[in-house]
Amino acid sequence: MDRAKIEKKYEPLSPFELKDKLISMSDNSQIRMMLNAGRGNPNWVAAAPREAYFLFGSFALEEAHRIMSRPGLAGSPDSKGAADRFLEFCSINAERSGAGFLMDAFGYVTVKLGLDGDSYIGEMVDAILGDHYPTPDRVLVNTQKIVRAYLNNTMCNDDPPDGTMDIFVTEGGTAAMTYIFNTLRENGLICPGDKIALGTPIFTPYIEIPVLNDYQLVEIEVEQNEGDNWQYPDSELDKLSDPAIKAFFLVNPSNPTSVSIADRSLQKLAELVRTKRKDLIILTDDVYGTFVNGFRSLMAIAPRNTILVYSYSKYFGATGWRLGAIGIYEDNVMDEMIAALPQKKKKELHERYKTIATDPSKIKLIDRLVADSRTVALNHTAGLSTPQQVMMVFFSLAELLDSDSHLYKKEMQDLVHERYEILYKALGIEGPELPCYACYYTTIDIKKLALQRYGEKFRDWMEKTHEPIDFVWRLAEEKGIVLMDGGGFDAPEMSVRVSLANLFGADYAEIGKCISDLLEEYRKEWKE
Repeated sequence: MDRAKIEKKYEPLSPFELKDKLISMSDNSQIRMMLNAGRGNPNWVAAAPREAYFLFGSFALEEAHRIMSRPGLAGSPDSKGAADRFLEFCSINAERSGAGFLMDAFGYVTVKLGLDGDSYIGEMVDAILGDHYPTPDRVLVNTQKIVRAYLNNTMCNDDPPDGTMDIFVTEGGTAAMTYIFNTLRENGLICPGDKIALGTPIFTPYIEIPVLNDYQLVEIEVEQNEGDNWQYPDSELDKLSDPAIKAFFLVNPSNPTSVSIADRSLQKLAELVRTKRKDLIILTDDVYGTFVNGFRSLMAIAPRNTILVYSYSKYFGATGWRLGAIGIYEDNVMDEMIAALPQKKKKELHERYKTIATDPSKIKLIDRLVADSRTVALNHTAGLSTPQQVMMVFFSLAELLDSDSHLYKKEMQDLVHERYEILYKALGIEGPELPCYACYYTTIDIKKLALQRYGEKFRDWMEKTHEPIDFVWRLAEEKGIVLMDGGGFDAPEMSVRVSLANLFGADYAEIGKCISDLLEEYRKEWKE
């Protein structure tokens, strides 16, 4: 079977599944060591909050042994007086890594956030030991306040809207997505045949999930304009005026283009839901927002209509921790829409949730998410594991403690921007100067590069005689370079997404060189 036929067989795959095939091809290549800039798993870890986490675990075990200490086991700690004992522990262990962070964090939560010291330390001790089910199941009490402060700081540029954001902590952003799709369907907010809008290019699962038999939704693309720094033209946002569109799902900053929405578009969307589309549900996945200075989520300006998804995985180098959060403001249109459902649907929902509340009609959407995440019947054992919630707290506090100097953020930004510059220098072209650029990924339009380098006839030949995934296929097979197929994200066909997070500078120089070399090989084939 020739290459074109093989490639056509693999084109329907998600770029994340295609990546595995490319990796296997690269592994078989004897040309050079494989360089995988496909999946965006960062090659850094936030050290300070982890140092604090592991030191705090020692304190927690001391607390457990205070209650009961027998060979191989200890007791369930008591929070009374825990703050004083904690401060003494930090003083005794002042020279150990993490002690300074723990002290600063305690000062922040008790002074800045006004939390009770015994309550905070008691919750963290019990949580890190993991000796109780998460209670409340949606999120621990003090944990919610700290995570909310973090999201207010990072997603709302420290200027949150009026009201209170409820938090549901989840097993990463992927679990958050799964729970939201399911609960919107179960509660009649999206139904088979409904139209939903997708801000494209977009993280592939948002394209793939809605059309599954579970949902059977009709997708309307709201397309970013590559020629305008990957922003949404007004004409595309105007599609959302259609009352048949029930929801708008987007990633901001976008994936794969890594650009955040310009303020003019944010304001247009906010005006739309204030006037023409008060019933539009917005789901915004803002995992890369922490890489952009002054970032403001749609949650910050359209809180009544917005469901926020956030993951700690990328910024803190914590993909393996599976730490995510869903944020919904208490005053929101989704709860109003559920209250206004037809009587038949209300009766169905009463039957669904009657085992967890005496008046199921009063259960908020965010608590329905929790119940549905455990098929309702297991609601009493729902929730993110408590040791994970402690890590989430420490990550949150690391950023809150650094919110004046932003030393960690600057380090993150410098790191990915250095790699970006090395890549484009090796390509021999200027990297696009994009405002609001997270720089976690970069999307290289290979057809556009072909046009710039060798002209229109070559570009047209390359497009007509090769499958859309041919470039990433040959990069893997011949050069040992694994990149994502941009077309799988609804980016331009034959574009590539390069993760700037998971390799080192010299590797990006090699990637840039190999892209240029392969394009030159296409040109030689064209000439022949």
